[in-house]
Amino acid sequence: MLRYNRWATLRLLEACRSLSEEALDYRLPAASGSVRELLLHLIGSQQTFALRSEGRPAEGELNRASPWPGFDALAEAATTSADALVAIAEALDADSEVTLPFMGRGHRYPKSFFLVHAVEHGGEHRTEVKLTLAHFGIATPDLDGWQYAAVAGYGGEG
Repeated sequence: MLRYNRWATLRLLEACRSLSEEALDYRLPAASGSVRELLLHLIGSQQTFALRSEGRPAEGELNRASPWPGFDALAEAATTSADALVAIAEALDADSEVTLPFMGRGHRYPKSFFLVHAVEHGGEHRTEVKLTLAHFGIATPDLDGWQYAAVAGYGGEG
């Protein structure tokens, strides 16, 4: 799931590279942010989920209010954070927990929670960006699992 998540986010970033400034800053009435804000939030959240799964607090991850780093830097941050999530999943003990400090107290979470949240969160915000692209008449990337299967080499004749 996390490899799919990486692939889908990188495909969406590529689809957004040609957007005008107007389109990047446009916010659909039902969306939780503009395309620019959503991309920053999506990538920053991947960074956050990777840190949290290691029990680490905030360390300057991207967020909706971050300065726009450009598509190349955003794609690099997306790849690095997605790869970190994949590595965490590969090394995961089924019931491993982390304790996060918050307001002077520790709160326990299973590491798997952050991985599940990363995938669901990514799907939600990628959909919002795709809807905005469609609003501008821009073809949206097909992020269906079947498309990923072909790229990943799944489904060969057996």
